[in-house]
Amino acid sequence: MTEQQLMALLPFMVLAAASIVIILLIAFRQGHTVIQVTGFLLMCLVIFAMWYVRGVLPQTIAPLLIVDGFGALFTGLIVFCVLVVGLFSYIYFEEREENPREYYILIFLSTLGAAILTISRHFMSFFIGLELLSISLYALIAYLRTRNNAIEAGIKYLVLAALTSAFLLFGMALIYMETGSMDFAVIAQRLNAAGKSSALFLTGFGVMMVAVGFKLALVPFHLWAADVYQGAPSPVASFIATVSKVGVFAVFLRFCQELHLQNNSAVMMLISAVAILSMISGNILALRQQNLKRLLAYSSIAHFGYLLVAFLPGNNTGVEAAVFYLTAYAITILAAFGIIILLSPGEKDADSLSMYRGLFWDKPFMAIVLTVALLSLAGIPLTAGFIGKFYVLTAGVEQRAWLPVIVLVITSVIGLYYYLRIISTIFADSPVTIQKERSLNQFFYTASYAALVVLTLLLFGIGVMPAVIIQGIKQFLVIDR
Repeated sequence: MTEQQLMALLPFMVLAAASIVIILLIAFRQGHTVIQVTGFLLMCLVIFAMWYVRGVLPQTIAPLLIVDGFGALFTGLIVFCVLVVGLFSYIYFEEREENPREYYILIFLSTLGAAILTISRHFMSFFIGLELLSISLYALIAYLRTRNNAIEAGIKYLVLAALTSAFLLFGMALIYMETGSMDFAVIAQRLNAAGKSSALFLTGFGVMMVAVGFKLALVPFHLWAADVYQGAPSPVASFIATVSKVGVFAVFLRFCQELHLQNNSAVMMLISAVAILSMISGNILALRQQNLKRLLAYSSIAHFGYLLVAFLPGNNTGVEAAVFYLTAYAITILAAFGIIILLSPGEKDADSLSMYRGLFWDKPFMAIVLTVALLSLAGIPLTAGFIGKFYVLTAGVEQRAWLPVIVLVITSVIGLYYYLRIISTIFADSPVTIQKERSLNQFFYTASYAALVVLTLLLFGIGVMPAVIIQGIKQFLVIDR
């Protein structure tokens, strides 16, 4: 390994070292506040390391990894999400029955797994990153183990994730049998030399799609999503909705781009069918939900169906649209879960829709932030969600993927109903006080409110001036060319 290759891996080595630092702090009996602040500073150090090594990219660390603009872009989004989730986690876990210190070890390990996925170019690093992410999530979902919903959610995710890992390995084995390699680039070369995809390769890819579909909660592999979102601690649910899905989507997008699978009609038919079913099912299942976390879970199914519409073209516009939409979605979902976390009393989560009736008259700031997040999810103009959907539609129309585009428009209209239903509940006449102000560290309260302000401003800023973000995305992707 050359010096430049080692330097390119610096952010990931810092991320790996962060878990060890947290373990040492626990061994020396440091408190929750010290661990939280140290973890936050370590994540800031990861961001600094990414900025520091930008000049040496891209670097290929054969045979497993490639650190390039694509990986840096997705890793940066993951680190941003972890910073926000970690900040909200302090207030949430300070009042819970479980000792929160080990929680941060698991968060850093799963973040490392997601980050490895963004720079994977080989089946081995793909599998290692995915398992590191998944194994940490098993414990995170069931972290509040004295609660029945948490144990149920953890077991469901454990059983289904273990099953999908078997599907993933079997799919990889079939592709290896056909091409004789596990390197994405070599697989692409041998498929091009063969002239067309064999039935064995298509079967292997289809089996791998089971694992990818499970991690992204795409139909028909979505049955775990609502129960896990409801049973997991709210910061963990937000982590799954953002960090976990960003990492998996990044490696899936790289794999398909490397193999030029967008030119394969059979693969595109499969992905189109999954996208259409996800958009329809996600929105229909969300219509009657009275639990906000379950509603966001079903909503996420629909949103990743939208994301696949941007994925279908396979050109630069499609990739840029997918990255932009994923960024807007991550910011939006963090803002929505931030409100749930801050409003949750110690004994349960504030996830029942009835708890938000008249929220505006009791806590106007939180009501406004949640309303903006819901408007962004619905794709209302002047929010990031609107620009994201418009960008996705543009990519789909360019490729003439008419059926997915039509389904996207129709299901987006359906989605307006349940988002506006929540907003009408928030502004209803009968105020319900969710909780009194909690007597915890005021600094973290201030920091959490500041984070909500930043997220809200980002939603409006990206919605009003999207060119800044789009240009930034293009600059990162240019590094690879």
